[in-house]
Amino acid sequence: MKSFFTAFGFFTVFGVGLVSHLGAASAGDSRLEQLSKITKTMAVVEKYYVDDLNFTDISNKTISGLLSNLDAHSSYLDERAFKDMQIATSGEFGGLGITIGMKDGAVSVIAPIDDTPAAKAGIKAGDVILRIDGQSTIGMSIDDAVNKMRGKPKTGVDITIVRKGEKKPLEFHIIRDTIKVQSVSAKLVPSENILYLRVSTFDANVEKKARELIEKNKGVRGIVLDLRNNPGGLLNQAVGLTNLFVSDGVIVSQKGRDESNNEAHKADPKKKVTDLPLAVLINEGSASASEIVSGALQDFKRAVIIGQKSFGKGSVQVVMPVDDKEAIRLTVARYYLPSGRTIQAVGVEPDVVVYAGKVPNEENNLTLKESDLKAHLQSELEKVEGKKESKNDDKNIITAAQIYEDIQLKTAIDSVKIIEKISQKGGQK
Repeated sequence: MKSFFTAFGFFTVFGVGLVSHLGAASAGDSRLEQLSKITKTMAVVEKYYVDDLNFTDISNKTISGLLSNLDAHSSYLDERAFKDMQIATSGEFGGLGITIGMKDGAVSVIAPIDDTPAAKAGIKAGDVILRIDGQSTIGMSIDDAVNKMRGKPKTGVDITIVRKGEKKPLEFHIIRDTIKVQSVSAKLVPSENILYLRVSTFDANVEKKARELIEKNKGVRGIVLDLRNNPGGLLNQAVGLTNLFVSDGVIVSQKGRDESNNEAHKADPKKKVTDLPLAVLINEGSASASEIVSGALQDFKRAVIIGQKSFGKGSVQVVMPVDDKEAIRLTVARYYLPSGRTIQAVGVEPDVVVYAGKVPNEENNLTLKESDLKAHLQSELEKVEGKKESKNDDKNIITAAQIYEDIQLKTAIDSVKIIEKISQKGGQK
């Protein structure tokens, strides 16, 4: 009993003393007094916290806490996190293949990357990550969550997901793999002579690859640009991709409190490559750079935007090294579209709202052509006979059957056809 009251008395006296010291410090507004408050608090933690912490640990946690409380995207990068970030931006790393962010205080999936373990396992944009290998993500930083999911290829990780519309959490056991991202790909919709251009992420080669694919398919009647589940990437590539479709105007600007972070990115008339009718697909997994592209094309009235409201990530982060091994990621500005509107926490509203799913039978006016049936039958015959399938046909075209499975894509294709007809009528006047 004596020891209990001694301990209780100690904490009472200690608590009063601490309040007294902190209260005195907070009374003043000077930087020196506030810095003194921080150092005093750190010293108290070092001396009295239940577990042994050295001053370096306390300092790192102090910086981490400061940055994580600013917004969902600012963070402290210790030596390991700094290395992981450098590996991730190289375009190849071991992991699951998802981009995550903080939404409504929860670690959420922005989008799974195409053809990665996460996408194949069934992880979807909007999923909330509840646990990673049994550890709760409540209070976990984005960087910590990323580090726990990343790892050596062929190793497993257990993910518990909360998904809208599901009564119970979903459990996934996913095997990590080396993530190699194919940022740009193209297929032809032969029945309509429309180019389907898929951009899954904005790496350093997006503008160049997209330009090559558009120029290679100049004979098409229009383009469907698919930015669904595209979590973003490099700003200059978002500007470059948009510039392929527009010749002038400010594509995006960024504004911050420090004027040195203010910048306007204008279109270069020499970089435009096409005036073809354009439809852009977005969904809740379209974020950052993909929102800049879709939002800018919408403001320029250059494309019809189809699908679902985008994620709403329109802030600018820069990585500032603290020393050779550590850095901070800090939000320094917000993006603004040509009309002056912001993306941050708002997202891009599509011109035509279409939810994911199949084309309803009663509205399905697709016509299966004999060539489609022949291709399907030939593929099945080759499987039976043990012959190699024609990979070119499978990879380079979209069949009517595939369109039937994707009502958003079907709507985009129809929109391109309507835009073409409107433009033809306008030219006849």
